[in-house]
Amino acid sequence: MTNKIDLVDLDSKLQQEPPQAILEQALSQNQNIALSFSGAEDVVLVDMASKISADIQVFCLDTGRLHRETYEYLEKVRQHYDLTLEILFPEAEAVSKLVSEKGLFSFYNDNHQECCGVRKVGPLRKKLLQLDAWVTGQRRDQSPGTRAAIPVVQLDRSFARPGATLLKYNPLANWSSQQVWGYIRSHNVPYNPLHDRGFASIGCAPCTKSIGPGQHEREGRWWWEEATKKECGLHATNIDK
Repeated sequence: MTNKIDLVDLDSKLQQEPPQAILEQALSQNQNIALSFSGAEDVVLVDMASKISADIQVFCLDTGRLHRETYEYLEKVRQHYDLTLEILFPEAEAVSKLVSEKGLFSFYNDNHQECCGVRKVGPLRKKLLQLDAWVTGQRRDQSPGTRAAIPVVQLDRSFARPGATLLKYNPLANWSSQQVWGYIRSHNVPYNPLHDRGFASIGCAPCTKSIGPGQHEREGRWWWEEATKKECGLHATNIDK
């Protein structure tokens, strides 16, 4: 299943399947698999996965710069689904070095990649080196410049162990934001209250703002940067083609 031909064939078949079927395939075929959780799409997958298996591995990133509402939301989800929610933290020494040398808001002056590299990519890489597969809530219509062509299942060469294979599943690749929120409403899934205040895409507090009518959901993320580069490094394969 891990060679290029088989993955292309598997991705082609899964394109026709609903997210629940894709998720069930991912969980049944990979024992050492975890679900990455942070936002609305991810909690939909947590809800779906909880109906498939009582033993799902879920992790999230605590950058140290999240909104208070986000921290409260993480705890609400943990309790709602009775999860063992693994919280990943950045290396304290790396954060201290960055802040000491460049201050708390260096990303406004250069770009967000350095800070995200320390606070998000580093902890994620450490976690993914322990896994054979992971699940994300990426959608194709989330970001016009970087996610329009994401497959349902792919090889993640950015975070795989040397000589090993790391599969990455994107069960919601074909879904729209409307479908995500339709699921949340109809299944009474908990969501971050910041969404009710105009925050369509939620990240760290200094790098996230609410958006107005007609704006694309990613316009509230790293709004001072060029639109086609709005990735933090967690999904580096979206840019590094």
